[in-house]
Amino acid sequence: MQFGAGVVGDKSGVLMDWNVSTEYKNLKDMEPKSVMDVALIPNMEPIDVTPGTSDKGNNSTKPRKKTMTSVYLKFFETTPDGKNRKCKFCGQIYSISTATGNLGRHLSNRHPGYDKLDDSISTPGSQAIIVIKKPQTQPKTSHIEPEHLNWLLIKWLILASLPPSTFEEKWLSNSFKFLSPPVQIWPTEKFQAVLHEVFRSMRDDIRCMLENVSSKVSITLDFWTSYQQIFYMSVTCQWIDESWSFRKFLLDISRVPSPCGSAEIYHTLIKVLKFYNLETRVLSCTHDNSTNAVLACHTLKEDLDSQKANPFCYVPCAARTLNSIIDDSLRSTKLVISKIREFALEMNSSSEMMEEFIQFTTTYQEGNWKFPLDVSSRWSGTYQMLDIVRKAGRSMETLIRKYEETHGRLLLNSAEKNAINIMHSYLEPFYKTTNDICTNRLPTLGLVLFFMDHISETITACRESRHTPDWLKNAAVDMAAKVRSYNDQVSNIFTYMTAILDPRIKIELIPESLNLENYLEEARSHFVRNYSTTHFASVTVAYGSNQELEDGGGVNVSFAEEIARKRRRASMGTATDELTQYLSEPPAPIPIDVLEWWKVNSSRYPRLSVMARDFLAVQAAAVVPEDLFCSKGDEVERQKVSLPYSSMQAILCVRSWTESGMKLKYKSTEIDYERLMELVENGGGGFEKKQK
Repeated sequence: MQFGAGVVGDKSGVLMDWNVSTEYKNLKDMEPKSVMDVALIPNMEPIDVTPGTSDKGNNSTKPRKKTMTSVYLKFFETTPDGKNRKCKFCGQIYSISTATGNLGRHLSNRHPGYDKLDDSISTPGSQAIIVIKKPQTQPKTSHIEPEHLNWLLIKWLILASLPPSTFEEKWLSNSFKFLSPPVQIWPTEKFQAVLHEVFRSMRDDIRCMLENVSSKVSITLDFWTSYQQIFYMSVTCQWIDESWSFRKFLLDISRVPSPCGSAEIYHTLIKVLKFYNLETRVLSCTHDNSTNAVLACHTLKEDLDSQKANPFCYVPCAARTLNSIIDDSLRSTKLVISKIREFALEMNSSSEMMEEFIQFTTTYQEGNWKFPLDVSSRWSGTYQMLDIVRKAGRSMETLIRKYEETHGRLLLNSAEKNAINIMHSYLEPFYKTTNDICTNRLPTLGLVLFFMDHISETITACRESRHTPDWLKNAAVDMAAKVRSYNDQVSNIFTYMTAILDPRIKIELIPESLNLENYLEEARSHFVRNYSTTHFASVTVAYGSNQELEDGGGVNVSFAEEIARKRRRASMGTATDELTQYLSEPPAPIPIDVLEWWKVNSSRYPRLSVMARDFLAVQAAAVVPEDLFCSKGDEVERQKVSLPYSSMQAILCVRSWTESGMKLKYKSTEIDYERLMELVENGGGGFEKKQK
């Protein structure tokens, strides 16, 4: 199948024009050929008909049921059955009772400049008019080419993360034929070929885009095994652009060859980095905490160091560490939580139990509850199970007792209730931490280290408290060991520099385990060596500029104050003075937008801001925290595990790229789905059934 710019081939290989019918190229609504459009009236041939010419359908035309006078009617013709009007330009059909105002809006929106053709169609008695005639061999013509359905199905496969083999199911293909017998669904091989071509076209665009990135980039790695027992690695790239916007793109999903060890991971990763020309521009790699990933990253660091390339560091995933710590805490209460989850599942499946639970919680003043309840086995669902007992325990018990014959086994005894209440109180800081990380626009490494330090303090307090039960103290021992392991891996100069460049953290809020005196001197040395004054033009600030707003001044600042501020800024003559000045100021409030802060203050710290753009892109987590902690992750995991090898890379990569704002692209042609959907919505539903 050959596709050209602006055309799509049908099953038989005939090229089909996606642009408006060439009979009306003088209209202003013609789309550029670089963007795929959809023919409003496919397979239609214009013919000239004079008033005296006989037509087979004209003799049976029924008289109109009512008379309408409008300047718009001359652009429409009545169908042979007398029940509809059809646009002479595009063939769009409207009911005979449609208001003329709607007909006018159709002409204005779809055929700008239609009034300029007034002379050619307003005098039917003296001039030939153009009408649209259906091919004799076809039934009623669809408003949209049946071939376009396949492109809609391509979009559906991508968004739903389904393999092309989905259409091998006969019931599905027969359903489309029931709606429109002429519809021909592409074979699986053609869907597969189109998807892979779309993948290659969009990947090339991303490679070109990355070549223009001026800052360092960071990458994250994630791993999983599919139902075919194939081991995959996803590589995602992050950076901060010159307008201080955070950018993130999936680079590739690669199969890691057997035996799937650290060497195989390293070689697969290098292949991806070289394809995008990033091997000398990558600053950090955040991995999934697995041993093989750590060893692969270590090999990559040795390789880059031997080439005397830019400094490189690798970081463990804080989200996975935190999730593992929480799992340790829940170890002793899993059986009790499973009983609560079963109760919640029963409520979700019974509208009667839902209503009764809401009534009980209202009566007992136990809060408002939104159904269906989150019953996933992920952290968000587990914490809601604890919430039910802690905040609506009386309602839960009353409802179970009402259905005691079938649900009596779900009643909690006093010891179980007490354990759940203790666990809820202990894990509340963990829940707030994960919620903040999931909802934060940019959870920087510095902010996450700040949270992890608080988690460490919570675990220590639990172990040292004489009121903590032994079963929870034992769990806290394992939790503390994982926190120490994480801290050991992140305690290095690179994470230190990343943390202090977060204006909310700086040195004041940096974890004690990371706040070593020699790190500050090393940071200064790195700053001067890699972001020295020789790389930047001198920065001057005129009197009365916006700089006074950045310094906290108002509009009525005296001239003497302006001079004083200018001299203070002039005293920052070297790169190291920028870092000193930055660290001497108090941290910014936690709720501020970090990137917006640097965007505003970059003129004050022209050299330090370049370093901040590089280091603030270093990721604290290798996965999207919400996908790990929340029920949304169940669907994400299902999609990754269930796709076959033939579709895994193309489907998941293209989906990620479209979700990042890229247009679906086939070779050099963008697929204009917005235009296609507009035609479907305005065209009476698209593909129509045959009339009886």
